[in-house]
Amino acid sequence: MKVLIIEDEKPSARRLQRMLKNLDLSAEVMLHSVEESINWFQNNEHPDLIFLDIQLSDGLSFEIFEIIDIKSAIIFTTAYDEYALQAFKLNSIDYLLKPIDDDDLEVAVQKYKERTPPKQAVTLDFNDIKKLLVNPIDREYKKRFSVKVGQHLKLINVDDIECFYSENKGTYLHTTGGRNYLVDSTLDHLKDELEPQSFFRINRKFFVNINAIKDMVSYTNSRLQIKLNSFNEQDVVVARERVKSFKAWLE
Repeated sequence: MKVLIIEDEKPSARRLQRMLKNLDLSAEVMLHSVEESINWFQNNEHPDLIFLDIQLSDGLSFEIFEIIDIKSAIIFTTAYDEYALQAFKLNSIDYLLKPIDDDDLEVAVQKYKERTPPKQAVTLDFNDIKKLLVNPIDREYKKRFSVKVGQHLKLINVDDIECFYSENKGTYLHTTGGRNYLVDSTLDHLKDELEPQSFFRINRKFFVNINAIKDMVSYTNSRLQIKLNSFNEQDVVVARERVKSFKAWLE
């Protein structure tokens, strides 16, 4: 299991590393700032578990998630409890207050192990392999989505959808007519259901339809802000690590 510690106080990071070693966990990598963490995640395979301090030397660690789509499990470590609600909106296992207690740490690690099934070898037969090798152009993608409106079901054609976005643990579609509907899916599942020439995942919260883009402007931290035809409820920003592939997708 690959474990990462992000902590701006180096003595605290080394102490946590020793405590984890007593639990037979090895944290080989330790990072100390938002900027260093973003650079590391952009160039390395993400770990299984992250011990993440919230207040780092150059900002709050939540800023990392605005740039990087992190799938790792997270155990937050902090001297303050004011960020607990925001932390649990992410993929968090536990929230440990400093100074970290040995017993609390052991309980948090056990929570992670109980929620994470052991990795098993994957076996594919010939038909499975053929499916993986299907040309995306030949693959069948969803042409419409059903949404619930009161007691009724409504069908919405994919061409009439400007974007999909996640909010408050729900996934929504926004139509060209300016309506929002809750969909019974997640953005991760939509990745395999949407035609990739039409839809692009610009960050961990948004898929956008290329036909709904009306303008693109430079944004902070080398990002791009997207203006859609009718969606204006929140900023639609291409994550920095996806800007290059987004530009290639546009062409």
